[in-house]
Amino acid sequence: MAEKGLKPTVLRDDTGSAVALTASVRGERPGPTWVLDACLDTAPFGDEAAWTHPPTGGDVHEGWLWGRGAADSKSAVAVFCHLAARLRHEAAHLRGDLVLLFDLDEHTGGFGGAERYFEGPDAPTDIGGVMIGYPGMDKLVVGGRGVYRVRLRVHGRSSHSGGRRSTPNAIGKAAAIVRALEEKPLPGPAEGFGPGKLTVTAIEGGTGFSAVPDLCAVNVDVRTTARFTGKEAADLVAAVVAEVDAAWPGTPPTLVEERTRWPAYALPERSPLRSALLGAAAEQGIDVVAEIAGPSNIGNHLAGLGIPATAGFGAVYEGLHATDERVLVETIPIAQAVYDRAVRTLMG
Repeated sequence: MAEKGLKPTVLRDDTGSAVALTASVRGERPGPTWVLDACLDTAPFGDEAAWTHPPTGGDVHEGWLWGRGAADSKSAVAVFCHLAARLRHEAAHLRGDLVLLFDLDEHTGGFGGAERYFEGPDAPTDIGGVMIGYPGMDKLVVGGRGVYRVRLRVHGRSSHSGGRRSTPNAIGKAAAIVRALEEKPLPGPAEGFGPGKLTVTAIEGGTGFSAVPDLCAVNVDVRTTARFTGKEAADLVAAVVAEVDAAWPGTPPTLVEERTRWPAYALPERSPLRSALLGAAAEQGIDVVAEIAGPSNIGNHLAGLGIPATAGFGAVYEGLHATDERVLVETIPIAQAVYDRAVRTLMG
């Protein structure tokens, strides 16, 4: 990047750990900041012996580039770097700035790099939009169900399991909460979104055999929509917890610890970001479907900050997060051409 005049900057978190790499192309005409985002960290390798080619080899075979991160998202990093290197020589004609953001902590779900850039002390205040370079040419993610995640700390009363007198069992109380949560009806599909969804994803409690547990932790993941907001999800969980707490007298109230709350979002059809990418793909003869995704992504977090984002247009791939991850090499220049045209449309 430095050799191409892009002047990369390392962003660090409060501990001093590197969490992202950025570089900018400054347009000489006024306009907003547009961000091209791709992650530098990868999913784990899994069983390396099961790979056809070594996960760190970067081998090209039968038209495919093989290796962990080839699809998610090192090919996007390469595309964005080449695009910025070209546009650097055209700054006089550009409106606004183009920023490359290559973040870490994405695959952990922590998004430390993205949060450092978008919410740090030097965060830009004029972001027009973010294009996230996840792979795949069949769809462009222009929205997603939101997510509300909590950890419930459910209390009982400890005692010896062999004692004559029984005490309230935290696991039993947690089971009552789980049953009540799963019986609650949720809104169905609407406005392009899938239905609301609630899933209990973890239960931890008790040790050994002779002790009645006085604490059980329950993880709850709720997917929200335009008709079922994060507040409504929080109210639903709180109501269920209060109802079960009331039915279990003599136990401390359940503690609800909110871990994540990202809103559902959908870019309007006339969004400049959405229109630029879909139009650029059409010019290349690619029929891309605009989709509101079921899973959430960093775009949901950005929506909470008032920043529009797209995700999911890039090279054709196989084996994402799996053995034999790879991208079809001949589709990388196509992805680059689409992003090149989209950026020029936004900054022209």
